[in-house]
Amino acid sequence: MKLTEIANIVNGELIGEDMDIAGLGKIESSKRDEITFIANPVYEKYFSGTEAGAVIVSKNFNPEKFPRLDNRQVPLIKVQDPYLAFLELLEVLSPKTELQKIGIDENAVVSDTAEISRDEVRIGANCFIGQKVKIGAGTSILPNVVLLTGVEIGEDVLIYPNVTIYPGSKIGNRVIIHSGTVIGSDGFGQARNPDGTFQKIPQKGIVVIGDDVEIGSNCSIDRATIGETIISKGVKLDNQLQIAHNVFIGENTVIAAHTGIAGSTKIGANCMIGGKVGIVGHIEICDNVIITAATNVSKSITTPGMYSGYRAQPQMQELKQEAFLRNQLRSKK
Repeated sequence: MKLTEIANIVNGELIGEDMDIAGLGKIESSKRDEITFIANPVYEKYFSGTEAGAVIVSKNFNPEKFPRLDNRQVPLIKVQDPYLAFLELLEVLSPKTELQKIGIDENAVVSDTAEISRDEVRIGANCFIGQKVKIGAGTSILPNVVLLTGVEIGEDVLIYPNVTIYPGSKIGNRVIIHSGTVIGSDGFGQARNPDGTFQKIPQKGIVVIGDDVEIGSNCSIDRATIGETIISKGVKLDNQLQIAHNVFIGENTVIAAHTGIAGSTKIGANCMIGGKVGIVGHIEICDNVIITAATNVSKSITTPGMYSGYRAQPQMQELKQEAFLRNQLRSKK
């Protein structure tokens, strides 16, 4: 593909000579016939030595700040957002492969009470589709997936191998669920008896997953004790998360790996939660909150902003405390 064609696809301006591009690459290791991108200023330093044939950059990128080691004039495509432009180009140059053939594999077990759309549904080998399960059009269910009684799956959903979805769970449209994830397992509820033993509290609720949600691999999303555990529209979840019973996560919130959220916590919309965050139960986090990695949230957050620390607090306050402690230690030496 010519650079002029690529510039048209990403709505960018070509600076430099036109040339043929055969593929995509990382800026550190691209070849002469590949195109790469710079979206984060951290990677601008690689421009001087990259072997890439061309680079997608922001409109304010100045190549004169990073002189080429070989004096080669590298063609640039300037765009509003290099990262989004590169993603768009990735879809064009790396088309999706078909993961599963249309139809129901002969080795799948499907209940005669299941309601499965006839429109391009794919069900792989060794899947179990239980009683009264509903599956919408264009959905792909890869091998070894288990959908228990009453599960509802929307349209254009992609479920990777070895996912288990417990009874009554509801999955919206265009959802992606990666391997090993369990949705609708019992919430952790135990009542202590007078003799010190524990009695299981029945978990009778369900899990509801909104449209356009992506759930990483090996996540556990517990069903509600009563009512619903809700993952709202547009939420993106990384790998290995624990989301407890009756949790609510607002629209377009993203959560990184190894985070644990205790029961009945409500998280607002458009939040960003870093990896290894711990959030206690029965609290609320308002919209537009950023929680940095390894932060522990022990009480509600009612003001938008960035929070960090062993006990979550506004990041600037936490940094001031850390600086104060460092100064105190230096003064004692």
